[in-house]
Amino acid sequence: MIDLLRIASQCTLCAEQLPLGAKPVFSASKSSRILIVGQAPGLAVHTSGIPWDDKSGSNLRDWLAVDHAQFYNPDIFGIVPMAFCYPGRGKSGDLPPSKKCAPQWHNKFLAEMNQLELILLIGKYAQDYYLPTDKTNLTTRVRNFQKYLPKYFVLPHPSPRNNIWQAKNEWFKASVLPELKNKVHQLIS
Repeated sequence: MIDLLRIASQCTLCAEQLPLGAKPVFSASKSSRILIVGQAPGLAVHTSGIPWDDKSGSNLRDWLAVDHAQFYNPDIFGIVPMAFCYPGRGKSGDLPPSKKCAPQWHNKFLAEMNQLELILLIGKYAQDYYLPTDKTNLTTRVRNFQKYLPKYFVLPHPSPRNNIWQAKNEWFKASVLPELKNKVHQLIS
């Protein structure tokens, strides 16, 4: 795993497409029990070099009911986004993650992480990649999250931009988040 982490941290596969250059941000261990697959680092994460070091990360930690130390313990949580580098800004938020990164790196990480018990698929990009034959939309997937267990737990992105989605889908906080918290705590206890 040490070699993989070193090599992936030096990746420049998408450098020519990245407005701020390649700066891979991820975290993993052979012992990771839960893998978080989001989309790509935002500008704040690119700047700090710490995964989920922004308001989305704070929301995600609340959803999981874990503290900072637990979240950033790679023996508990591996964090391997769909793209490791900040993709830049578009008209309505960050650009989509590069499609080159996940095929290059994800299977290599999964092969090394032999203690994984759960993969959190956060947002449409992660879900479309890991569930390629499932053509339902994100809302339907999240509403039917139990269909994907025990391997995957599907979630919307915890970005504050998704507060409108959460307000329209009150069932998410009422029925999905308690199940998520329970599952996570079973695995990390």
